[in-house]
Amino acid sequence: MHEFGITENIVNIAVAKADEVQASKVIQINLVVGEMSGFVPDCIQFYFDSLSKDTIVQGAMLHFELVPTQLRCRNCSAIFQPQDTLWSCPKCRSQSIELSKGREFYMESMEVE
Repeated sequence: MHEFGITENIVNIAVAKADEVQASKVIQINLVVGEMSGFVPDCIQFYFDSLSKDTIVQGAMLHFELVPTQLRCRNCSAIFQPQDTLWSCPKCRSQSIELSKGREFYMESMEVE
């Protein structure tokens, strides 16, 4: 249910930014969501539809750019995407890895009238 709070922030930020530029309507909000962020786009959309009611962002399209998980081996610096639930380097088989992409979650841009 953490999507409720984050969606409330998205609505508040979009309303504030639209007011700053004196926009009459927000058409689209572009969000970047990492595969490992824990946020579910369908849940965000559900809450957005409710929370945006009677605001300048009501009816705006949410566009989700999904970022796949990317790992980096701490031993050999290989960058790869995990192939299964066992995260080990395909090059040196080390399990000393770090998440380099996939935890992102931010509002990249929005389109207004």
